[in-house]
Amino acid sequence: MPQVKQFLVMYCAIFKSRYFGFNRLYLGLCTMSLLNACSIGPDFSRPTALVSTHYIKEPLVANTADGKEQKFTVGATIPSEWWKLFKSSQLNAVVNQAIANNPTLQASEASLRQSQDNLLAGYGVFYPRVDVGASAYRARNAPLQNGLNTPSSIFNVVTSSGTISYILDVFGGERRAVEGLKAQSDYQNYMNKAAYVTLSANVVNACVAHAAYKAQIKATEQLIALENEQLHITQVQFDNGNADYTSILSTRTLIASNQASLAQIRQRLSQVDHLLATLEGVEPFNVTLLDVELAEISLPLDLPLSLPSDLVRQRPDILAAESQLHVASANIGVATATMFPSFNLSATYGVAGNGFGNIGGAAGKFWSIGPGITLPLFRGGSLKYARQAAIDAFQVSQANYRQTVLNAFAQVADNLNALKNDADALQAQSDAKRTSKEALDLLQANYQGGLVAYVDVLIAEIQFNQATIAYFQAVAQRHQDTVGLFVALGGGWTSGGSTNQDEHVP
Repeated sequence: MPQVKQFLVMYCAIFKSRYFGFNRLYLGLCTMSLLNACSIGPDFSRPTALVSTHYIKEPLVANTADGKEQKFTVGATIPSEWWKLFKSSQLNAVVNQAIANNPTLQASEASLRQSQDNLLAGYGVFYPRVDVGASAYRARNAPLQNGLNTPSSIFNVVTSSGTISYILDVFGGERRAVEGLKAQSDYQNYMNKAAYVTLSANVVNACVAHAAYKAQIKATEQLIALENEQLHITQVQFDNGNADYTSILSTRTLIASNQASLAQIRQRLSQVDHLLATLEGVEPFNVTLLDVELAEISLPLDLPLSLPSDLVRQRPDILAAESQLHVASANIGVATATMFPSFNLSATYGVAGNGFGNIGGAAGKFWSIGPGITLPLFRGGSLKYARQAAIDAFQVSQANYRQTVLNAFAQVADNLNALKNDADALQAQSDAKRTSKEALDLLQANYQGGLVAYVDVLIAEIQFNQATIAYFQAVAQRHQDTVGLFVALGGGWTSGGSTNQDEHVP
């Protein structure tokens, strides 16, 4: 800060040559200006990155189900717009709509701007403070207040003055405070990135759920229609004495159960649609819905898998916890600096008169110049324990950081295992769907040949539709757990920029 150093040198020169002439004082003030570059308290260092190369004990293998193989590329970078890997233009449009209009994301961005403005305001402490003032008043004095037995008088006073002052941050308390503001700005930045990642994931999951519920509703409606047809046939058989009444009751119970399930699925679809409206920042009747079949949302097959050492440098929640740790470290320096003397320099020059016409005369000039020092001699232990409280807060942030990292690793491991289990479940549901379709085709052929009753065909159709509904659920779950892996790895937001973690407070 050259301008500040020049101010200090000029101030000391004036102080030395015109008013006191003490070389020792000049030397002391210059020494204080040099000490201004020092800061008391711990210098923050980022937590050491982990060197582990895996998240789960089991070997990482490709997951194959329903003819689609998902494999992992260890160390690859997650795309910033990872949702485009699902290859749906409508899905991309819904995500873009949410990012542009979501109120929660807008609030997060405003909080980020607020923290950045607070940081810019904090930088002002490193510069001289210059103030200009003026006053005019009419007064009457009372000489008896000063022990004088003279008549009182009424007079006017007009003054104009300017003051320049500067805080000598000898022990770095102000620097640590600004360092804390910078770390707080970083925290808000990472929280904004976390809101962005969470929003995009929620939108994609909601769109997948919307398509899955639509497919389930269609399959359930077909199932109920088949069951009603079965009920009609059973009723005819009962009227002809070829079936008992319990068969009718069983079929009616099955129909009622599936109608209840259909109502529940429709309710869940309605809730997903309203959730999408909220995410998009619009009223429910203005929501942009995904109008594609579940099969048209492609499953990403090549999945990037960040190394654990990279994960701690790209997950927003971990970086936010690191920033909070930095804030706590800076607060220790602030609390420590309050235990030491504080210094300041100030100079004032002004003019006064009994009216605007004669202001600035020789008798009306005044000035002052000098250093100031405040020594905290006794505060009842408050400064000591305030510093200890700051150290305790730092230890809390350390523990919270470690817990955040552990939670992140567990989330990645959960999603890796989920994708494996999803593949197994989907393959089983796919096999069940295929075999039930083969059984249905066989029974239909036998029915056409007069070998089986039509009720057997209807039962096979019911089993096929039930397998189809379960298959859609398994497909949607695999898609959503793929989204979960992208989120657990940090959401790819670092692909488009830097974390600015290496910037320093001037």
